[in-house]
Amino acid sequence: MKNRKQQFGTIIGVDLGDKKHAICVTGKDGEVVEEVSVPNTAKALKALASDYPGARAAMEVGTHSPWITRLLEAEGWEVTVANARKVKAIYDNDRKCDRFDARMLARLLRVDPALLHPVHHGSERAQRDLLAIKLRDTLVRSRVRAISSVRSSLKSLGVRLPSPSTPAFTRHAREHLCEHPELLAAVEPLLKSIDELSAQIKQYDKVIDGACHKHTEAQRLREQLPGVGPITALTFVLAVEDPHRFEDPRDMGPWLGLVPRRDQSGESDKQLPISKAGNRYLRCLLIQSAQYLLGRWGPDCDLRRHGLKLAARGGKAAKKKAVTAIARKLAVLMLVLWQRQSDYEPFQNARPEELRPAA
Repeated sequence: MKNRKQQFGTIIGVDLGDKKHAICVTGKDGEVVEEVSVPNTAKALKALASDYPGARAAMEVGTHSPWITRLLEAEGWEVTVANARKVKAIYDNDRKCDRFDARMLARLLRVDPALLHPVHHGSERAQRDLLAIKLRDTLVRSRVRAISSVRSSLKSLGVRLPSPSTPAFTRHAREHLCEHPELLAAVEPLLKSIDELSAQIKQYDKVIDGACHKHTEAQRLREQLPGVGPITALTFVLAVEDPHRFEDPRDMGPWLGLVPRRDQSGESDKQLPISKAGNRYLRCLLIQSAQYLLGRWGPDCDLRRHGLKLAARGGKAAKKKAVTAIARKLAVLMLVLWQRQSDYEPFQNARPEELRPAA
């Protein structure tokens, strides 16, 4: 009886916009009852919810979808957030407009919510805790662009700057340009901006480090796993939130887009790149951790040994595939340690004779 009520209840498609939203309300038989636009305000959305109590709604994921989802669910709606990358019926429509998008969302939700490839939004607290990480990433990208601009501009004049670590770039640049006072005067304002960005990044590092200590699971992962720093550990914990949402830890790979796409038909089964679905920033952090594990300074452990074996097979992009595989294994390992509250064992798969010190 519950499924029957859901099938014939009021279903609403919401096409989100920055200033206003297109709304399509459908009745129990799927007919369009009302098509309106409402302002992008909490007051207008609450009024809409009061007009259609207990409705089911579908909307595309976007900038406003997290807070609007929480607001409508608090008003008693059942909200499904559609993955915009997966719903080709919406973005590949010959008559695409906000009104048709809202109507299509309502129809897809009525047929089968799985067709929308639902996206799960985290809590408001997790979103707030991730704010410092996202803003720090913006500053880091700005610093990288500024350094690249200084390098390329001087290179066009025949001056090649050394390549020290990023925090030491401005000091080495000033020392190297002492013989070119005119060039130093020209780039000095940008060097000062780089110094200011570095100082702001350090402030965010302190904030993130403090937040990592507050989230005990992030702190445990950070302390135990090689290559996993406070940013990666905290982002992982805040993105997952509930470790038991995954029945099988290996589901982390598809969730993060670290598994190959597939295009199989008959006897043809193409080898394709990874899907790149899910949290892009967390996926990049795990890739960076895997690169460290397989790099020159990576500590000896099962993960490193497995990755080096994969890379040694050769073939097209063998090292790149090995990094992706280790990133996927690292994500699964982090989830298992979190679920079981167990400690990390770097040589769990090694044979006893491999662990004995050389005579």
